[in-house]
Amino acid sequence: ATRGTPLAVMDSIEVTLRRTAAASALAAKYLARAGSTRIAICGCGAQARAHIDALADVMPLSHGAVWDRDAKKAERFAREMSEASGLALESVGDHRTATLDADIVVTCTSSQDAFLQRVDVREGVFIAAIGADAPDKSEIHPELMHSSVVVVDSLEQCLDFGDLRHAIRADAMSAADVRADLAQLVSGEKRGRMLAGEIIVFDSTGVAIEDAASAAAIYERACTRKAGERLDLSTG
Repeated sequence: ATRGTPLAVMDSIEVTLRRTAAASALAAKYLARAGSTRIAICGCGAQARAHIDALADVMPLSHGAVWDRDAKKAERFAREMSEASGLALESVGDHRTATLDADIVVTCTSSQDAFLQRVDVREGVFIAAIGADAPDKSEIHPELMHSSVVVVDSLEQCLDFGDLRHAIRADAMSAADVRADLAQLVSGEKRGRMLAGEIIVFDSTGVAIEDAASAAAIYERACTRKAGERLDLSTG
């Protein structure tokens, strides 16, 4: 910025949290079954909170289960988010108990080993897989990827990191097996859910342009509402 230029400052971490959850919610509009009420959360961190908020805006969620390797963290999360969201959330001791009866599953862990398998989910489930945001991370077992419809946020990125990368390396599927990316769904170029019984995985690695677009939208809305505070970062 030039000397004396006022700057608007926003929390990039919060923008990324909300943007990631918003992308999953947008995907759910095209890929989850209408009337989905039960959610399962694997990994009870900040992304889990953001995803409950976002998905509850687009689906008639009423109840669900949460799991984390830290049982006390899961218990605290279920208690706090039940009160904050109005959903009836319970903490459970293993991920399968959370996911087996869910309409929507969100995996938002830092796992390096795929833990969600085909036997852990029922037909018709929508899975938002967001934890594999680096080459060494993995959440969705290649067998489950193979038996699912796969949609990505960015095919190029998911080939480099994401659960798609691991499924291809395991010879469980190829890039040609991916049904669509999110932009193709929104534009109508490709179809989302076609059958009620389809298991659909949304492999989300996070697209930087979405952060920029989100930040711009936040700034424009703040200006319209005359909200926030402008800071002059010039020196003297």
